[in-house]
Amino acid sequence: MTYLASCSQGALSDALSDALTEFQHSLLELGDPWQQWLERVGEARRRFAALIGAHIDEIAIVSSASEGAYQVASGLVWTPGDSVVTSDVEFPSIAHVWLAQRQRHASVRYADTVGGFATVEGYDRAIDDSARLVSVPLVSYRHGQRLPLNEITTLARRRGAQVFIDAYQGAGIEPTNVGRLDCDYLVSGASKFLLGIPGVAFLYVRHGTRRDLDPQLTGWFGRVDPFSFNARELDYSRTARRYELGTPPVLAVYGAVAGMTLLSTVDQQALAVHITRLTGRLHRELTDLGEQIGSPASDESRGPQVAVRDDDPMRLASYLTARRIVTSPRGTFVRLAIHYYNNDADIDAVVRALAGYRSRHRR
Repeated sequence: MTYLASCSQGALSDALSDALTEFQHSLLELGDPWQQWLERVGEARRRFAALIGAHIDEIAIVSSASEGAYQVASGLVWTPGDSVVTSDVEFPSIAHVWLAQRQRHASVRYADTVGGFATVEGYDRAIDDSARLVSVPLVSYRHGQRLPLNEITTLARRRGAQVFIDAYQGAGIEPTNVGRLDCDYLVSGASKFLLGIPGVAFLYVRHGTRRDLDPQLTGWFGRVDPFSFNARELDYSRTARRYELGTPPVLAVYGAVAGMTLLSTVDQQALAVHITRLTGRLHRELTDLGEQIGSPASDESRGPQVAVRDDDPMRLASYLTARRIVTSPRGTFVRLAIHYYNNDADIDAVVRALAGYRSRHRR
């Protein structure tokens, strides 16, 4: 199989397969292995904190990136005139959370794009003194653009806004140090480039970041001592765990630990060089083939995917799937995502298959 769908679901590794079996084994052998499960939850928290350069107390475990975004938005008091800034390259699920804040008096401003790409100038025009929160993806899900985060963050800071980064399309293979990014919040799930499965995500909340309200969506793991079982007291953890809800998604946590452990064995610089080389080669060869490429041409602006524009992306993806080439169609694009396990043979296979497809289906 030629696997080019890591922007949707990371490929199955032996480590992940073993972890899922280990979870099942814990049920068979121990019956009620909660102590073992909570130790694995703690390990997931530690590994994600290390991955992004955060302190363990700054990490909350949530079920999805959308839930993480909601916990951030609900902690702010929005008054008429306040705004949140986003863009059309944001994943809709995150943007929907911001749009829902209109019921709480917030307005939503969109940074202009140029040729489908976000720009510093677009954010500069959208971020004014009304902005309380600026939301920006690390890498766009749509076409793989790597956004100019430092410049956008500088604009937000200058105008007194907090910064939320959705790192789901890059965490694990893109440089993701929260200190250098200077963000207040960062969220990522485990199922894509982190090589886990759906069901768990991680919310970073910088220590000391201002909040107006305690979370209303809460549960027993958001307490100072979850095992006090006190139904008469609502005491919030002093750490980012205050944003957590009920029982954590243990099976997905096993998968997340497996994926992050595997990634920790890879030299990050070598990973970045490998992905940049392969995406660059793929971009050039598909362009030479006459394909309409939606992702940026420059190595600096292109993340770990190359997006091929097509009139019928589902048909093209199905054609490739029939030839054991797994891709991820979204909108008007078929996304070809590169991870460390991809190689030149994968590039050869998809370029050859696309040439065959075009010979049958002329534009």
